[in-house]
Amino acid sequence: MPTSVLKSVLAGLILAAAVVMPALGDGLKDEIAPTGKLRVAIAISLAGGAFWSTKTGDGYAGVPVDLGREMAGQLGVPVEYVVYQNSGQITDAASNGNWDVTWLPKDPERESRMMFGPIYEVADATYIVKSGSNVTNFATLDQVGIKVAAVNATTTMRGAAAHLKNAKVTGYQTYDEIFGLLSSGQIDAFALSRDQLNKMAQKIPGTRVLDETFKKTVTAVAVPLGHPQALTFVTKFMNEAVTNGTLRKAYDSNGLKDAPIRTE
Repeated sequence: MPTSVLKSVLAGLILAAAVVMPALGDGLKDEIAPTGKLRVAIAISLAGGAFWSTKTGDGYAGVPVDLGREMAGQLGVPVEYVVYQNSGQITDAASNGNWDVTWLPKDPERESRMMFGPIYEVADATYIVKSGSNVTNFATLDQVGIKVAAVNATTTMRGAAAHLKNAKVTGYQTYDEIFGLLSSGQIDAFALSRDQLNKMAQKIPGTRVLDETFKKTVTAVAVPLGHPQALTFVTKFMNEAVTNGTLRKAYDSNGLKDAPIRTE
């Protein structure tokens, strides 16, 4: 092949690559940030932690908040936080096009409604009982007439409802509402992850977290169904966040310095 022809072919290949590469980038952005912003779904409560976020004076704080900001930076787009009261509401909005990425507890029901990437937290689910309660374990908790609260439409609520055969499990929209009910003694117990309940016990004198565990709750990054490029990107992002210290920094910045990062 003449040198001039070879140079022409190579130039054509380079031009084609230059055209294709931006197209792939644009395709990812169109899928993961169709509005020009990365819309991160977060759930707000007083709890904080690896899943919950909190309202601050000028915005929001939490592990998902920090991860969303870092992810948007990598994509080169602004971040926008879409606020919900619980993970069940985030799940219900997964097909509405209202958010682009989230971090929340994973279970089989949710796997039919969104696409999950790597798990970054594994937590023990148990119960906290009100001040003055005679309940000391699962057997004494699971009695007719016992009122157990859970955050509505969550993996923990579904787990508690399956676990307890006699006690009544009722779903409420917010962590804060349940906090108030437990403080006033209007409910007997609250089902949630042990780390969150330990924090709650410090704020409500006389309450006690039971020693047993009824469910392992896993938390992971997720995108809506039908977003394969987005899933590939967030999976790579989370794997790198574990190895490069981004996730550890998010934990440490949000009061979780002693909490291990636990993956499958």
